Amino acid sequence: MFRKIRRSRQSLSAEQIDIVLTRNSNGVLAVHGDNGYPYSIPLNYVYSSGKIYFHCAKSGHKLDAIRRDPRVCFTVVDEDTIVPEEYTSYFRSVILFGRAAAVEGEERTSAFLALAAKYSGSLPETSRREEVARCRQALIIGISIDHMTGKEAIEYARQQEK
Repeated sequence: MFRKIRRSRQSLSAEQIDIVLTRNSNGVLAVHGDNGYPYSIPLNYVYSSGKIYFHCAKSGHKLDAIRRDPRVCFTVVDEDTIVPEEYTSYFRSVILFGRAAAVEGEERTSAFLALAAKYSGSLPETSRREEVARCRQALIIGISIDHMTGKEAIEYARQQEK
């Protein structure tokens, strides 16, 4: 159902993909937007318990699109170093496909706390828990991952082969 990476030598391992998703703080969500157009949105996220989570308002283009068709694509660019003398960039990225839906109950609380921990720096855990308990206006969306791949520049792949 999903295509294989054409240059498999440049594929990231499952462990490398987990590292990329864990260490980065923003990605681009692509959905089936209005009138047949794709709609992509940069957003903050957390990778937790094998899922991507993000928060959003209870209405808007992104949520309408997810409700119409929960199939989404999410991309994270981990590295993009321009190398002028080679007319290229050395890159590393992850693309995943999955199904997005609002999460409820304990999953919502756990995901919201994971988001709060990632983006609150050194604020105490008690502050994060209080904020999460108070915040009822945000939806937490989880992406259940159906397929994911990662790829890096051939130069990075060669370094790992040594």
